[in-house]
Order: sequence, then C-alpha cells, then structure tokens
Amino acid sequence: MSDQIKFIVDNLNKEPFGKNYNLITFDSLEPMQLLQVLSDVLAEIDPKQVVDIREEMPEQTAKRMLSLLGILKYKPPGNATDMSNFRQGLVIGSKPVIYPVLHWLLQRTNELKKRAYLARFLIKLEVPSEFLQDETVADTNKQYEDLMEAFKTLHKECEQLKTSGFSTAEIRRDISAMEEEKDQLIKRVERLKKRVETVQNHQRMLKIARQLRVEKEREEFLAQQKQEQKNQLFHAVQRLQRIQNQLKSMRHAAADAKPESLMKRLEEEIKFNSYMVTEKFPKELENKKKELQFLQKVVSEPAMGHSDLLELESKINEINTQISQLIEKKMMRNEPIEGKLSLYRQQASIISRKKEAKAEELQEAKEKLANLEREVSVKTNQTREFDGTEVLKGDERTEELLKQRHENIQHQLQTIEEKKGISGYSYTQEELERVSALKSEVDEMKGRTLDDMSEMVKRLNSLVSEKKSALAPVIKELRQLRQKCQELTQECDEKKSQYDSCAAGLESNRSKLEQEVRGLREECLQDESRYHYTNCMIKNLEVQLCRATDEMKAYVSSDQQEKRKAIREQYTKNIAEQENLGKKLREKQKAVRESHGPNMKQVKMWRDFEQLMECKKQCFLKQQSQTSIGQVIQEGGEDRLIL
Repeated sequence: MSDQIKFIVDNLNKEPFGKNYNLITFDSLEPMQLLQVLSDVLAEIDPKQVVDIREEMPEQTAKRMLSLLGILKYKPPGNATDMSNFRQGLVIGSKPVIYPVLHWLLQRTNELKKRAYLARFLIKLEVPSEFLQDETVADTNKQYEDLMEAFKTLHKECEQLKTSGFSTAEIRRDISAMEEEKDQLIKRVERLKKRVETVQNHQRMLKIARQLRVEKEREEFLAQQKQEQKNQLFHAVQRLQRIQNQLKSMRHAAADAKPESLMKRLEEEIKFNSYMVTEKFPKELENKKKELQFLQKVVSEPAMGHSDLLELESKINEINTQISQLIEKKMMRNEPIEGKLSLYRQQASIISRKKEAKAEELQEAKEKLANLEREVSVKTNQTREFDGTEVLKGDERTEELLKQRHENIQHQLQTIEEKKGISGYSYTQEELERVSALKSEVDEMKGRTLDDMSEMVKRLNSLVSEKKSALAPVIKELRQLRQKCQELTQECDEKKSQYDSCAAGLESNRSKLEQEVRGLREECLQDESRYHYTNCMIKNLEVQLCRATDEMKAYVSSDQQEKRKAIREQYTKNIAEQENLGKKLREKQKAVRESHGPNMKQVKMWRDFEQLMECKKQCFLKQQSQTSIGQVIQEGGEDRLIL
C-alpha cells in the first residue's frame, strides 16, 4: 500500500496536475477532497469530466465516475457483493476504493486518453427493433453505422501513418516524381492534340466526345436515382402489406368473435384499465411528486460542507439506534392483538404487491404479444416476397370447412326444433350449462381461497413465533458486540494518535533524506551533462578524422578520377581560377588608368564645343526674332557683327 501511495503522490506532483503533496498530507485528505482528486485525474483523461464535485450531487458524481470507468474497462477486485461495496465506497470517498483506482489510472494515462477519445465515436447506440421498422429510422441508423465504420478505417490509417516513419526526403522524392509524371502527361496531351489537328473535322469529333462523356455521367446518375426509387418502392410495398395484414387480422377477429366473448374481453380490458388508472398510476404519480418535492427541496438548500455531512451522519446513526431499540422493545412485549393486526396488514400488503406484479406481467405480456405480431407480419411479408403466395395459419386452413359444417348442423338442429315445437331450446340449454359451470367454478374458487387464507394465517403465526425465539439470543449477542465495538473504537483512537506522532518523526527524517537525494541528483545531472559534452566532442573529432583519412586516400590514390575528387585538388583548381581572374582584372585596371587622362581631356573638349554650338544657336535665333541692329559679315569662314 505504501508503494502504491508513493507512486500516486509522485505522479500527482508532476505535470499536468502540479500538486504539492507528500505522503502524510495526501493520506490526511478528506473524502470530499479525495473524490475531487479522482475527478481531476478523470478530467485529464476525458475533458468532459471537468466538474467541481461540491456543485454536484453524490449520486451524480458516482454515476459519472462509474460510467467513465466502465468505458475505460476498469475491473474492481472481487465478486458481485464487492461490486456493491465498490459503488458505496466511491460515493463516500473511501480510501481503500479510491487508491487502487488512482494507481490504475496514473499507470496508463496516455492509453486511457486514447480509449476515452475512441469511446466518443465507437460506443454504438442501440435502437429497439420496433423502431427500426420505420424507413427513416432504419436509413438513419444505417448511415450512423456506415459513418462509424468509416471512422474506424480512417483512424487505422492515421495510426499506420504515425508509425510508418515516412521522412520528408521520401515525400519530396514522391512529389518530384509526380511532377515529372505530370510533365510527361502534359507533353503526351500536346502530342495527341497535334496529331488530332491533322484529322478532318477534329473539332466536331471532340465536341461529340465531350457530349458522350456527359451523357455517360448522366446515365450513371440516372441509374443511381433509379436504384434509390426502387428501394423506396420496396419499403412502401412492405408498409402497405403490413397495413393490409393488420386490416385483415382485425376484420378476421371481428368476423369470428361472438358478442359474449367480445363483451367478456371488453370487461377484462375495462377492469385492467380501471385498475391502472385508479390504483397503479395514481400511486406512481404520487411517488414521483414526492421525489420531485424532495429533489426541489435539496436543490433549494445551500451547498453542504464536510461538517454538515458529518452532523447528518451522526443524526442518522442516532435515529437508527432508536429504531432498533424500539423494535427490540416491541418484540419483547409480544402483544397478541398487535401481532394479529400486523399479520392481516402483511397479508393485505402481500396481496396488493401480487396484484401490482400481475398487472405489470399483463402489461409486459401485451407488449410482447404486439412485438410477436409485428415479427410475424414481417416474416409473412418476407415469405410473400420470396414465393408470391400467402402463408396460411393452422386455423385458416380448415376455417371454411368448419364454418360450412357448423352452418349445416345449426340448420338441421333448427329444423328439428321447429318440427318438435321447441325452437330456441339448444341455445337456452347451452346458456344454462355455461352459467352452472361458471357458478361451480366460482364456488370452488371461494372455498379454495378461504382454506388458503386460514392455512396462511396458521403458517405465519408459527413463523412469527419461531423468529421471535430465534432472535432473542441474537439480540443479547448484539448488545455484547456493541460494547465491544465501543472498546475497539477507543483503542483505535489511541493507536491513531500513536501513528500521528510516529508519522511526524518519519516526516522530519524524510525531509532530510530528500535534501540529500536532491544534492546527489544535482551532482548526477552535472556529471551526466559533462559526459554528454565529452561524448559529442569525441564524435566530432571522429568525423573530422574520418574526413582526413578519406582525403589522404584520395590524394595518394593513383586513379586520376578519384584524385580529382580530393578536396585539396578542388581547392587548388579554385585558387588557380581565381588567380587567373585577378590577373585579367589587374590588366584591365592598368589599361583604364593609362587611358583615363586623354579620355578626360577629350570629354572636356567636347563639352566646350557643345557650349560654343549652343551659343551660336542662340545668336542665330535672336537674329531672326529681333530687328536688324547691325550687319553680319562672313569672311574667311568667320562671322562678324558690325553695329
């Protein structure tokens, strides 16, 4: 048990719970707090279980936890009686019940998370067979089952993908291969287009091909629609056949029934319905009202704490002891009159319970008969669809013959009675025989009922006297056991105080040991980090050494192709190329420097020439735009302006 508690405390102190328990604080938790811890662990497995149990009824808490534990397939130890103890312990927050559940949940949290997630989608909702007769319900249920199967398939594929270990390099290779295939297909389509363009009327043929493809798709859609309509027609025919069978059976029952049997059947139904309406349903309604009033009263009251619950438990124990004492006093007095009245009350209660039980059995029998009739109609429809013939019952095979014989005999009997002058004698005789038979049966039943009641009274009196004599020593023994229980309770309190003092000493020793363990763990972590750093450095040096060895082998190798792969050769080649490139650039730089001065001088001369030409242009334009002030004379290739 100590190892189990230690495991629970260690896991609760970790993430995602983040508790701060030790063995003593966890063991001293109240039942309500312990139930809250269990609810938090269940909420980590299934987020729907996030509930503050102080705002929830104890029965609802137990029902919620039991349903989730059933989904998670938790099996409590023991048999059926232990199962009832397990439920009771879960309601009151008993430690021997809660601790094994917490240990089991914390051992396999990840597995249970997955199971709870799958249970949301894979727990099948059972639909009664009578509801599945409806077409809409049947189609919806079929769609629900298909979706469940699709979810199973997708979940398996997802798990396989997670465990398959596909790498990004493989995916990239697949993508590149698909792109190459796409390019090949595009090229192939282009080639086919070029080949088709040479054919006469190729545009018309392409248009016809597109129309053909569209018509094929439309044909598939129409075939699917035709199949759906066939299914709808099949369901409609089945429904029509069921209704026709019901109508036929009702007509058959109405045709064959006699007024007396119909009246008797109606009287029985009226008696049964009147009993249900006047006795059974009012009692159930009254019980439901009382239960509703009690629940409303509980809801209206404020939330109760642990102290309030303890006070209520003490009151309940006191009332139970008072009740047991009153029962003992009553049994010791042994009053005969009260005993006889109690016997009659017991008999009345037994008879009322039997009556209620028979009414429930009759109701169940009616429901079962209706279900069987529906099954028979379904089987009849299936047989009719199989061979196209009507299935005859045993009474329907000889019905016409029996009717014909009965009519002949009745006709002969009436003619004989008319000849003798006593018409109606046979009917009167049958009625008298039937009434006398009923009277004898009623008299026999009354006599048998009185004998049974007297026998029951005698048997109950003897049984009561035997029980009293048998309970007398038990009551004496019970008093001794109560005294012993008080002594054991006092001894338990003393042991508990000793345990608390011992636990406090152990807690102080444990804190010292925890500090020592914490220091040793820090040293271990430092040594482990140094070990990993040294190991990484060794691996890096091994890689560099391996690269140097490969370089030396390639450099020493006589194979020129292998030698070219050496890093030294590659660097030598790159150096030579860069040196040639630098030499060319230096020569180009020298040529630019040498031609820089003359080129700049030539540029200056061109700029001056450009300014001179611009000045001439301005003068010429000014001469044309203004009145002549002077005279321009051209001599020797020069222009002179004389004012």
